[in-house]
Amino acid sequence: MKITFLGATHEVTGSCYYLEGAGKKFLVDYGMEQGQDIYENKPIPVNASELDFVLLTHAHMDHSGNLPLLYAKGFRGPVYATNATCHLCDIMLRDSAHIQEFEAEWRNRKAKRQGKEEYKPVYTMEDALNVLKCFSRCDYERVYNICDGVKVKFVDAGHLLGSASIEVWITEGETEKKIVFSGDIGNMHQPLIKDPEYIHDADYVVMESTYGDRSHGERPDYVSILADIINDTFDRGGNLVIPSFAVGRTQEMLYFIRQIKAEDRVPGHPGFKVYVDSPLANEATTIFSEHVYDCFDEEAMALIRKGINPIAFPGLRTSITSDDSKAINFDDEPKVIISASGMCDAGRIKHHLKHNLWNEDSTILFVGYQATGTLGRSLIEGAEEVKLFGESIHVAAKIVQMPGISGHADVNGLLDWIDAFGSTPKRVFVTHGEDTVTELFASRLREEKGLSASAPFSGTVFDLAENSFVFEATGVRVEKKVGMTPKAQRAAAMFQKLLAVGQRLISVIRKNEGTPNKDLDRFAREIQSLCDKWDRTDI
Repeated sequence: MKITFLGATHEVTGSCYYLEGAGKKFLVDYGMEQGQDIYENKPIPVNASELDFVLLTHAHMDHSGNLPLLYAKGFRGPVYATNATCHLCDIMLRDSAHIQEFEAEWRNRKAKRQGKEEYKPVYTMEDALNVLKCFSRCDYERVYNICDGVKVKFVDAGHLLGSASIEVWITEGETEKKIVFSGDIGNMHQPLIKDPEYIHDADYVVMESTYGDRSHGERPDYVSILADIINDTFDRGGNLVIPSFAVGRTQEMLYFIRQIKAEDRVPGHPGFKVYVDSPLANEATTIFSEHVYDCFDEEAMALIRKGINPIAFPGLRTSITSDDSKAINFDDEPKVIISASGMCDAGRIKHHLKHNLWNEDSTILFVGYQATGTLGRSLIEGAEEVKLFGESIHVAAKIVQMPGISGHADVNGLLDWIDAFGSTPKRVFVTHGEDTVTELFASRLREEKGLSASAPFSGTVFDLAENSFVFEATGVRVEKKVGMTPKAQRAAAMFQKLLAVGQRLISVIRKNEGTPNKDLDRFAREIQSLCDKWDRTDI
C-alpha cells in the first residue's frame, strides 16, 4: 500500500501520483508540464499497460494532458472522472492532439531537408480519441467500488466546472487507509460554479499549494469594475477587447456581462454586442450550460429557476469560422470582443489586437495571469510598440488589468480547507506549488496547525500502511542547455513563438472542414503562397 510522487512536486504543473494497493496499480492525474521546468520528474515505475485505472481530478491540461500519451504507451483501463470533466476533456484533449500533430508536421519539414530522423508527435488525434473512449463518468458525492479493496468518492473542489477532490479508500486484509487528493482547490465565491466542499476525515492528505504564500485580498466588485470599463470605452467610441482563457474565464465574463445588461449598467449603449471569437470557448460554453444541475452554485441556479440562462443574453454573438472572425473587425459599432488565447501568444486574439491596439479609443482588458515572455505580459508592462504578423503596431489603446480574478484558493482558503479535517491526518503531503512555496506552506502546517507535513520531490515513495517513507528523493534540477549565447536563446524563444502560431494554424484548418470549396481553395492558395515565400532551402 504505497504512493509514489511523480509530478507537480515543488512545481505547479504536471500533476501525477502512482499508487499500489489491494493488488492494483493506478494513477491519480497524468498532466503535462507547462511553463518553466525546474526539477526532473521520475517516470511511472511500471509499464502503462500494467496500470489498472486512472482517477482524474479535473480537465485542465496540467492534470489531464498526458492521458493520450498513456494510451499510446499501452494503457487500456478506465479513466474515472466527474461527468463535466469527461465532457470538457472531450474537447480539450482533442484540441491538444491537434497541437501535437501540427508541431510534428512543422519539425519534420525542416528535418526532411536536413536528412534528420522523423520527429513523432507526443501523441496523435487517434490516441486522444481512443483514450476518451476509456473515460467513465462519475457523480459527485457517490461512493464507487472501483474493484475489490479500492473505493473512491468525487467531491466538488470548486476550481473548474467538474473539478473534484478525490477520496480514496484502500483495503488490504484488515487494514484500511483513506487518502484524499485535493486536486486544485477553488477560490470562494467564484461566479457560476459552487464553492469547494470540505472533507472531514482522512489518514493522509495530498494537497495543492499554488497560492500557499499569498492572499488574494478583498474580493473586488467585478460587475461594477467591468461596467465602468465598458461605459468608458464605448463613450470614447472604441471596442473593448478581452483576451480570455477559453474554458472557465470566458464563461465568467459572460456571467458578469449578462448582469450588466440585465441591470442596464451601460445606459448610453443599449443592446451592445458581445462577440465570443473562439471555437473552443464556444464549445466549452455549451458544456457549461449542460451541467447546471451538478455544478452551478445557488446564485446561478436561482436564475435558472426563473428561466434565465446565466451566460447568455441579447446581443451575444458567437464566431466559429475564420470569416466570422474577420467580419467582427468590419463592424464599426463599439462592442465587446472576447477571444483566445488568454495571454495573446496565439489564436484569433492577435487579429483583434492588430485592429485595436493602435486605436486610442479602444481598451484591452486582461482578466487572467500573463506569464513572463508573453505578448500579454509585454502589454501590461507598458510596451509602446509590438509586432503582429510582421507589422509593428503602436500601442495607443488603454491597457487595463482586472484585479483579483483567480480560480485557485489563496493561502487563507487552503488553510480553511485543511482545517475542516476534524480528525488530524497522519501526514499531509504538500504539492502543486512553486519550489519555495511548497516548503513554506508545509512549514506553516507544521508550526501553526501541528500537522506532520512535508513537500516531497519526484521519486519519493511512502508506505501508507506503515506510515513511513520507503524512499525520500531529493530534487534533481533540469540541466540547462550550455553554450547558447543570449542571441541564440532569444532566437530559440522566438522560434517557439512561431511554432505556437503554426499550431494554431493547423487547428484553424481542421475547424474549416465543411466550408464551401471556393473558400477552402482560397484559404489553401493563401497558405501555399506563404509557404512558398518562407520555404527555406539554404538551411
